[in-house]
Order: sequence, then C-alpha cells, then structure tokens
Amino acid sequence: MAQHKEVMNIREASQYLGISPDTLYKYVSMERIPAFKLGNRWRFKKTVLDEWMEFKSRKGSTEKR
Repeated sequence: MAQHKEVMNIREASQYLGISPDTLYKYVSMERIPAFKLGNRWRFKKTVLDEWMEFKSRKGSTEKR
C-alpha cells in the first residue's frame, strides 16, 4: 500500500478514503468530514481522518443495536 503523508490534499485524501474527489468536496461543504483550509486549498490530516473514521465506525456499530 502507498505511503500517505500526514497532511493530504483533496486528491490524496479521496484516494486514502476510497471516495471520489467530488464526493469529498461535497462532504467538506456539508461539514461532514474534518478538514481545514491552507490558503485557498482544502487539507486533511491523516491522524484526524483516522480518528474520525474510528469514531464513525464505533458510532455506527452502536446505532445498529
């Protein structure tokens, strides 16, 4: 598997998450995924995305009960 940088751009983050860049832009605009702007470009911290995915997976498993 490819090495992922700690701070990723839209393309890198979409590949890491396994979704299209368009979908990722949509999630960012809806504030459904953690991101920040550096200049006029969206950036994503790998550790924050990992924590967010872990939280979402735990939340999802408790909602199904």
